[in-house]
Amino acid sequence: MSTLINSTSLGNFIIVTGSFILLIVLIKVFAWEQLTGIFDEREKKIAADIDGAENARQEAETLAKKRQEELNGARTEASSIVESAKETGKQQEAQIVAEAHETASRLREKTEADIAQSKAEALADVKEEVAELTVLLAEKILAKELDKTAQSNLIDNYLDQLGDA
Repeated sequence: MSTLINSTSLGNFIIVTGSFILLIVLIKVFAWEQLTGIFDEREKKIAADIDGAENARQEAETLAKKRQEELNGARTEASSIVESAKETGKQQEAQIVAEAHETASRLREKTEADIAQSKAEALADVKEEVAELTVLLAEKILAKELDKTAQSNLIDNYLDQLGDA
């Protein structure tokens, strides 16, 4: 029996080995190209994904640098705008102060002119009243009425004397 088991085992071994070799040959003939094609495609896809990821990373870094430069530019521009606004504010302040001084000076001059005019009018009114009083006094003293020309001459002389005094 032992020979029978050995021969059966040997037969089984040969059949399994032959089947295995036949299977390998069939795979090589019919499926090997497709399997290696699938693996090659998978390898190319993985390589393309890696390259795409690297390109995306580089693009992201470039965009980040660009955004940082734009941010720095915006900060610089904002700073210059603030400085410009400060300078404009100082100029406007100086202009407003100068205009206020000018307006105050004009008002002072106008007021002084109005005062001088009022003073001159008041002096003229006082001189006229003094002249009338003088004429009335002179009429009473002389007990006669002066004519207009004599009255005018008397008033002018009196006013000249008042102006000299």
